[in-house]
Amino acid sequence: MTIAVTAVSGQLGAAIAKALVAMNTGEPIVGLARTSENAKGLSIEVRPGDYDNLEQLQASFAGVDTVLLVSGMAAPEDRIGQHRNVINAAKAAGVKKIVYTSVQGAEEGTAFSPIIQSNRQTEADVRESGLDWVIGRNGIYIEPDVEYIDTYRKAGEITNCAGDGRCGYTTRGELAFAYARMLTSASHNGHTYNLHGALLTQNELAAFMNQAFGTALIYRAMSFDDYKADRIAELGAFIGTIIAGIYQGIQNGALDIPSDFATAAGRPHQSWQEYFGSISE
Repeated sequence: MTIAVTAVSGQLGAAIAKALVAMNTGEPIVGLARTSENAKGLSIEVRPGDYDNLEQLQASFAGVDTVLLVSGMAAPEDRIGQHRNVINAAKAAGVKKIVYTSVQGAEEGTAFSPIIQSNRQTEADVRESGLDWVIGRNGIYIEPDVEYIDTYRKAGEITNCAGDGRCGYTTRGELAFAYARMLTSASHNGHTYNLHGALLTQNELAAFMNQAFGTALIYRAMSFDDYKADRIAELGAFIGTIIAGIYQGIQNGALDIPSDFATAAGRPHQSWQEYFGSISE
């Protein structure tokens, strides 16, 4: 059974490809990347994989049985068509199963909701494809907070608009472990899984950061409007609005949901005590 992982030049796609290789089950693994040169060092065959190029995708899926579709990064109105290209190319090439990396969040009422709606449309397209399917709804990556530690340390605080909301955080490594199992076991077919670890508030996140990095960070809540303006000033209108919308959803309770990680992965999600202990300075 040949497995193809799309977007292997990105962090999640690369992590999933590495997790599949580490399983050492004997199935050939191929990666697809829009720019193949950006996907070196994975010890797998890399083929062209531009989501906008239906014919290229179909050719790259030749001989593939299972496809991992990593959600694209385009604007919501564009990514639906891009994902449909992947699905249609997979069907035309004779692929039997597709696994999709979707996302958690509020479907209405936040600045992130258009992204969620586009993901839900792709979920529907996957379910209606006629292929075997599995859908994972990813929690929020915790790595960006860890990578932001120098900024947090300088400010002495973590600031956003999440308030007291609880969030289902996860890591790319844990997601990769789960997706490798979802790709290789038929027992997951036809299921949609929420993939995250133990829920955290921002105050709890700050406490874990303090333990790992020896800081004395506090959490300070901001209004959505103020946080959105802050993020747009640093990241630009598109990304800044998306980030603010994610935290708006946390505040509204959209990320405070049960996790199916153990069912998908066959083991519990790594604890935050273990994760932050592994990165402590």
